[in-house]
Amino acid sequence: MSDQKTALVTGASRGIGAAIAAQLTADGFFVVGTATSDAGAESIDQRLGDQGAGVKLDISDADSVAAVISRVAEIASAPLVLVNNAGITKDNLLMRMSESEWSDVIDTNLSGAFRVTKPVLRGMLKARWGRIINVGSVVGRLGNPGQGNYVASKAGLEGFTRSLAMEVASRGVTVNAVAPGFIATDMTGALTEDQTKIMLDRIPLGRMGEADEIAATVSFLCSESAGYITGQTLQVNGGLLFG
Repeated sequence: MSDQKTALVTGASRGIGAAIAAQLTADGFFVVGTATSDAGAESIDQRLGDQGAGVKLDISDADSVAAVISRVAEIASAPLVLVNNAGITKDNLLMRMSESEWSDVIDTNLSGAFRVTKPVLRGMLKARWGRIINVGSVVGRLGNPGQGNYVASKAGLEGFTRSLAMEVASRGVTVNAVAPGFIATDMTGALTEDQTKIMLDRIPLGRMGEADEIAATVSFLCSESAGYITGQTLQVNGGLLFG
């Protein structure tokens, strides 16, 4: 086994997750990226080449998580970097939101991070070095109509980040969150011109962010240079939210 560190990135088939996976391979990590389908896992495999691998993962299923952790141990070393990026949206006004729309989003975005983080902690604590990055959202602080479930999950991730940071700091493991603002992805690309203008008018920098800018922030937090930063949420939002 080489000395190359392994990074596990959930939700790495497209958008922000794909950019993070690519950046971490450039940083010298062997990256295992997860997707919800076999096709998504195969696309990660092809993109990362011999510097990584794609695996199928359902983070709402504990058995699926256990299988992926075992698979990572077979193809690489125990992950010393974890990026909890996978997430879903099921938007609706609260008056119309179903029980499943609420629970599915919380179970994937928040409980999913718990399921993946817990089994990788042992290797980090043993190595006395680790980096855990939870990908939140600016709406975790701002709120957003019709996204009560999603906002609650992302706000919960920030609290999870702070508590876990306190638990593992003495073993050299840092835990931080990155909260993207409006980022140019497939989702924002589907907005109308008027919707985009309304969004951009709220952003002091006057543009949407790029997935590579989020990846660069994650890259820094995974580096030795960020070893004295833990329990923090870094807002990357063009000035949409300060503080």
